Amino acid sequence: MSLDQLIENCKNDDTKAQGELYKLYSGKLFAICLKYSRNYAEAQDNLQDAFLTIFKKIEQYKNKGSFEGWIKRITVNTVLQRYRNEKVFDIINENTIEDVEVEVDEDELSIDYLLKIIQELPDRYRLIFNLYVLDGYSHKDIAKMLDINIGTSKSNLARARHILKNTIEDYKTTQRSQSL
Repeated sequence: MSLDQLIENCKNDDTKAQGELYKLYSGKLFAICLKYSRNYAEAQDNLQDAFLTIFKKIEQYKNKGSFEGWIKRITVNTVLQRYRNEKVFDIINENTIEDVEVEVDEDELSIDYLLKIIQELPDRYRLIFNLYVLDGYSHKDIAKMLDINIGTSKSNLARARHILKNTIEDYKTTQRSQSL
């Protein structure tokens, strides 16, 4: 069955087609959810919420542009909506911190470790770090998506990088001292 036919069947509330669509895209969308969520269980919840939204709004997809891009946007927006509802961005009056670059040596740090420390960031820092660094959104776009001001986006990105830099430096120091 073609993707277009699968989408059409989903528009007609065909549960078998919905299951096929889920199988086809759940891995990619789960990776997005995992990136934005605090942990694995929350990512699973976010994935389910995203698919509920996708199936509810699939009628709005008009076969123009990439379907995968469309469902990825819905997934990101579903996760972000959860955090907007939790008011994780209420603390806006923060002292600015100088933005730092985080040096990552792939030989010393695993992808799993990097994902783990990104997930451990406070919500407002993790979300902005992922949107800006990993997904390439501008601060203007992030501010609009999260209903915050551009300065808050920049400040939270700087704080996220600062925390990650310190965490990575501490990890490297610990690794060096254990190997002596």
